[in-house]
Amino acid sequence: MTQIPLSRPVVDDEIKQAAIAAIDSRQYILGPQSREFEAELARHVGSRHCILSNSATAGLWLALRALGVKPGDEILVPSHTAFPTIEAICFAEATPVFVDADAYYTLDPADAAAKATSRTVGIVPVHLYGQPADLDAVRALAARLGVWMLEDCAQSHGAAWQGKKVGAFGRAGVFSFYPSKNLTVMGDGGAVVTDDDEIAARCRRLRDHGRLNKDVHSEIGFNLRFNDIQAAIGRVLLRRLDAMNEHRRELAERYDKAFAGLPLGLPEERPGGHHVYHLYVVRTPRRDELAAFLKTRGVQTGVHYPVPTHRQPAVERLNPPALPATERLVKEILTLPISAGHTATEIDTVAVAVREFFGA
Repeated sequence: MTQIPLSRPVVDDEIKQAAIAAIDSRQYILGPQSREFEAELARHVGSRHCILSNSATAGLWLALRALGVKPGDEILVPSHTAFPTIEAICFAEATPVFVDADAYYTLDPADAAAKATSRTVGIVPVHLYGQPADLDAVRALAARLGVWMLEDCAQSHGAAWQGKKVGAFGRAGVFSFYPSKNLTVMGDGGAVVTDDDEIAARCRRLRDHGRLNKDVHSEIGFNLRFNDIQAAIGRVLLRRLDAMNEHRRELAERYDKAFAGLPLGLPEERPGGHHVYHLYVVRTPRRDELAAFLKTRGVQTGVHYPVPTHRQPAVERLNPPALPATERLVKEILTLPISAGHTATEIDTVAVAVREFFGA
């Protein structure tokens, strides 16, 4: 039986050779490859600074600390996101205030406005599945409240809003390099991008034990450093990112055409946004049946995410209110295979199986 995975990272000789060259350099931690990767990623996003870290979770924590978050502060954040978004806010000792989802599964600005209080210090829009949040509305809300905006770009490398790359709109943006992401380093990794010199300097200190130099520590930081082997891989793949994203968009279009007329909710590109399809997420009340059927056809699927973050046991103490739109959608969403490593033939095979399930 043909096995079609949910995601397939691209691996080839150029990537392997870059990793071997970094190994042979004997410069492994925040060395020349890391510095070049930071400069190149900053240019790609359109930011002045890029600070690599060992995960996007760490990057969010670094940015929140650099923004001066303290106990008692409240941060508006969508519930419909990966739990690490919430985890970083909690580790920064702030309180996440959970916001419902809009029609594109991202933060609903109207619900965020309704939940703002005098303790609100910031908003963390998540560009989910490769889809930009409504940045015009979120920026307008942040300006009206007098708070900062920190973009969670973990799933949106290369996505854009009104022609400008996400990550360059807020005080800072954070990216992930997990293997399934549009830009990977073949392992965990993350980055903070910002135009703010002070935020950049503090993130650099905090990721390296709060150091001013080798021997002087100005504050309590942590070891959240990056390595040159992964940076070398990231540099190769960054050069290909736009082309890989265009391939994802072409595969998504194949799905769209194949599924036309089916009783299946399809992902839509927000007007003004450039979707890069980190995930291709459909929606149906028969989600579990469809997933089981596709499994029999050798097709891997996923649910991102079956338990909304405001219903996770770890934050039960916050007694978050119900979020009707989020709680509805998590019962119906299903992620189908898509990545830069998938072929058109594989996507067509998945589409045929989905159409077969619906009797088309």
